[in-house]
Amino acid sequence: MLNPKVVAAIGATETQGSVGQSMMSNLLLGKERRKIHPVNKNRETVMGLTCYPSVSKIPEHVDLAVIATPSKTVPGIVEECAKAGVDGIVIISAGFKEIGAEGAKLESDIRAIQAEHGIRILGPNCVGVTRPPVSLNATFLRDNPEPGQIAFVSQSGALGSAILNWAVSTRIGFSMFASLGSTLDIDYGDMIDYLGEDPHTRSIILYMEGVGNARKFMSAARGFARTKPIIVIKAGKHAAGAKAASSHTGALAGDFAVYDAAFKRAGVVMVDEIGDLFNCASVLDSRFLPAGPNLAIVTNAGGPAVLAADSIVTHGGELAKLSDQTMQTMNGALPPYWSHGNPIDILGDADVTKYELAVKSCIMDPNVDGLLVIYTPQGVAAPTQIAEAITKIAADRRKPMLTVWMGEDSVREAREIFRKSNIPTYSTPEEAIKTYMYMYRYHRNLDLLYQTPEDLSVDASPPKSHLKVMIKKAVHSRLALTQSEVDRFLDAYNIPRAKGSLAKTSDHAVMIASGIGFPVVMKIASQDLLHKTDIGGVVVGVNSPQAVRDTYAKIMERAHTAKADARIDGIYVQKMATSIDYELILGSKKDVDFGSVILFGMGGIGVELLRDVAIGLPPLNQVLARRVIEETKIYQALSKGLRNKPPIDLRDLEQIMVRFSNMIVDFPEIAEMDMNPLIVSNGKIEVLDARIILDPKAETAERTELHPHLVIMPYPTKYVTPWRMKDGTDVILRPIKPEDEPIESEFIKGLSTETSRYRFFQIIKDLPHESLVRFCNIDYDREMAFIAETRDEDRRIEIGVSRLILEPNKKRGEFAVVVADKYQGSGLGVKLADLLIDVAKEKGVESIFGIILNDNLKMIRLAEKLGFTIKREHENVIAELKLK
Repeated sequence: MLNPKVVAAIGATETQGSVGQSMMSNLLLGKERRKIHPVNKNRETVMGLTCYPSVSKIPEHVDLAVIATPSKTVPGIVEECAKAGVDGIVIISAGFKEIGAEGAKLESDIRAIQAEHGIRILGPNCVGVTRPPVSLNATFLRDNPEPGQIAFVSQSGALGSAILNWAVSTRIGFSMFASLGSTLDIDYGDMIDYLGEDPHTRSIILYMEGVGNARKFMSAARGFARTKPIIVIKAGKHAAGAKAASSHTGALAGDFAVYDAAFKRAGVVMVDEIGDLFNCASVLDSRFLPAGPNLAIVTNAGGPAVLAADSIVTHGGELAKLSDQTMQTMNGALPPYWSHGNPIDILGDADVTKYELAVKSCIMDPNVDGLLVIYTPQGVAAPTQIAEAITKIAADRRKPMLTVWMGEDSVREAREIFRKSNIPTYSTPEEAIKTYMYMYRYHRNLDLLYQTPEDLSVDASPPKSHLKVMIKKAVHSRLALTQSEVDRFLDAYNIPRAKGSLAKTSDHAVMIASGIGFPVVMKIASQDLLHKTDIGGVVVGVNSPQAVRDTYAKIMERAHTAKADARIDGIYVQKMATSIDYELILGSKKDVDFGSVILFGMGGIGVELLRDVAIGLPPLNQVLARRVIEETKIYQALSKGLRNKPPIDLRDLEQIMVRFSNMIVDFPEIAEMDMNPLIVSNGKIEVLDARIILDPKAETAERTELHPHLVIMPYPTKYVTPWRMKDGTDVILRPIKPEDEPIESEFIKGLSTETSRYRFFQIIKDLPHESLVRFCNIDYDREMAFIAETRDEDRRIEIGVSRLILEPNKKRGEFAVVVADKYQGSGLGVKLADLLIDVAKEKGVESIFGIILNDNLKMIRLAEKLGFTIKREHENVIAELKLK
């Protein structure tokens, strides 16, 4: 569809100024590479080409149809294209859901045709798509951008075309520009999947108003963000969110904050301004990404250096502290009145030699992570001379280098020198600094995202069937769980809570208080009075049996005064914490786009006022939990202590967050949940108060979709299987997980040279972390890997692994199997491959295939045993199994 040999231009015309005329003119720009057939029943020719009355009359297969006709005609044309076997359609026509019910009905009709025939559709109501590297321009725009390596996908046609016009005027080249329009079919996820494999594309930039299919977007973005930077500008930063929230978490986790968290989790960079899109796209794929925020500035003018230094601090960077060696070099070579620090002001009369000396010194300085070189046209040397010298030095650099040549006409040629050498160049220091900090955050984000998590003592599958039964009964009659029911959830997931029970009478309250010990806290338990403190429904420091009776009566009276018909379950009596070091909040809510999200931060009664919170997307592991914690201001106090309060054991907090995440994963019925406050007292963490709000729609959604409330597939525990090999060795067969990186590394190191060559088509013994991450940190939606694990005393050992990677359309998948030499011939390889077949069938995959070296006879026999057809091609064998 996007590299067609034959295109049908439906609605083509010669009427000047019309969309049909512009579309046809643009398509003809690629006439040397493809056939263009105009379609218009009212004309015999268009622009000298034979015009057909309909697509079905074109005497050859059509790869792409571009439609620019009145909206009422479009459903019929789409159906005709589908029946004619057209591969894809771009619907430029407007007049669909954006105009109301009548247009929405037309769009619904097109969607039904698309679903029936599987034809791919871009639009409707879109500008179209252009791919300069293959001379395809299926738009009605006047601009025809130059070929480049940046892909730009925009939800808004008008804004997208305006940005494209600006980019063309500044000579930015594109591998693609696409307008999504109504996203009836093709959306962001589809485009990222396509561009991720596109050899012409180096960076992907998106203008986004809404994410659409969030699960597909997250899966595609996570799949390619490590290899191709994805940069997003998101409209609607200050949109109101969670207006009707029932919990603190619901009020705090606003729409834009959730988008920010989702982008971070996917490795996507979100920028603030349109200019940032292209600045970042041009540098984020660089192998010279900053290792840290420490930037050195070399300049021949003090003013711009001061502005640059201010900008570094503003954007969260740091001025690098120059090493003693650098200072000695500068002192020995520069005039005595140089700046003697960073920024390195080499003064207005600086020549090429001084620039070279300063730049080389900074590149060699271990304290410098990146370098900004500023030039103002006042010095001895011409701007081109210095640019050429900097370019030569940059050829051998190992750190990011950005340049600012200030001015216009006098420095234009110098900037062109930098551009040709792929050295980022800007007109202002602020622009350069902002880009550098985006580079740093992108690099740091990927590093943090793919750290190897530690195994925590967390039960991945706690007893929960009784909770499912309880929640199923509750959801049909009320939206809030009782405190006792909430306690059952906390206990099942081993989340520590203060001792407490529900009392139905004052005497019962006295019995509970005496059993757990005074002083106690007493709280109203009512699904109609969720914010208990607001109505005086919480009393602390109750320290005697009589005080318990008196308090019981007072709280009941206050509750009835606040809401006469409130449903009251009783009063919850809880052991009082006598000393509290920190009050935290841990909660969850359902976002309209990204499903369930997790919120953590400073808790207590001022939680909504202070708003010191961070958001993460479940499922969480130890690394992801730590990252959410680190994004809050209270992290500094938790990790280092505050005044006379000691630091906490962050590992305990991480375990609680992972257990909580598992609970949210397991229960789509939870609409909102708060644990506020989650207190830290004398190093002990426990929940003082918690509430759960139910989602009555979740039960229906769960019947039709697996994990309907999640955009990231969780660890599939259902595939964990015990198995016994022929020799009696017991193994656990299970999906791989990020925590397995150490045993995966040892497994690969232990393979013989022959086995390694058979698996990797070369001999590999020691893989770096970046490669191991690719093996262990997978998206279970589009990839599956099973490992066979056994034990040597207390040590886990991997002895085999099988892997299935699906193509983006999920119709085909490539598989591979490798077994440790010691265990080959034990039946383990067959078992691991068979597990992949089961998963592929479950996902509706049509066929799976493997590429096998010709002399890998064991693997060829294994494939034959499992029913694969064998086809020899050159040095390899292709083994394929049809599943449908």
